[in-house]
Formats: sequence, structure tokens, C-alpha cells
Amino acid sequence: MTVPADYAALLSDVRARIRQAQLRAAFAANRELIRLYWQVSQLLDPRQADEGWGAAVIPRLAQDLANELPEVKGFSVRNIRLMLQFYRAYPQLLEADGNFTQPVVAQMADVAIPSLQPLVAQLP
Repeated sequence: MTVPADYAALLSDVRARIRQAQLRAAFAANRELIRLYWQVSQLLDPRQADEGWGAAVIPRLAQDLANELPEVKGFSVRNIRLMLQFYRAYPQLLEADGNFTQPVVAQMADVAIPSLQPLVAQLP
């Protein structure tokens, strides 16, 4: 079988498109995990503050989730505590409709930070 002259270019283009799709899928999965972790913490935080749910609730929740959803990973006691820390650090991360708010960096359009601009420009 003879390979067409432009086959190498075709292969390169298809490979690049596959990599781009993989990257977009990874970003989408990460975005959804961040949304889930934030929303779980949004449920827990006010209950701990307003209703006096103590530290014992987190181990119970972690164990119950492990029992009821054994295939789901990432909800250990340590991770749930980290989710709460994340939520408390970024309480305004999501809007009421579940979409992410505008990043702080994007809100700083008029502020020039020369040392960070090249790094921020490299972010996808």
C-alpha cells in the first residue's frame, strides 16, 4: 500500500486534535470536580456554623459515602476537610446558578502587574 504524500501532515493534524480534545476533557472534568467539592462544602459549612454540627459529622459522612458509593473516590475525612477549607477560602466562587464567577484576575483589567502578566498569559 502506498502512503499518500500528505499523510504525515494528516497524522500530525489528527494527533494534535486528539491531544486538544483530551486536554479539553480533562479541564471539563476538573471544572466539574471543583464545582462538586465547592457545592458539597456549601451544604456542610452552614450546618456546622448554624446548627452546631461538630467534627464527628465529617467522618460519618466519609464512611457513609464510602459504603453507599464504593466506586467513588476522593471523599475521605481529610479530603472533605480540605473541601471545606477551599469553600471557606472562596465562598463566592460559584454564582446562584452554579456557574463560576468571574475570576479575580479577570476583574483586574485596569491593574497592571508586570511580573505576573507573562505567567497569567500562559494559563489556558
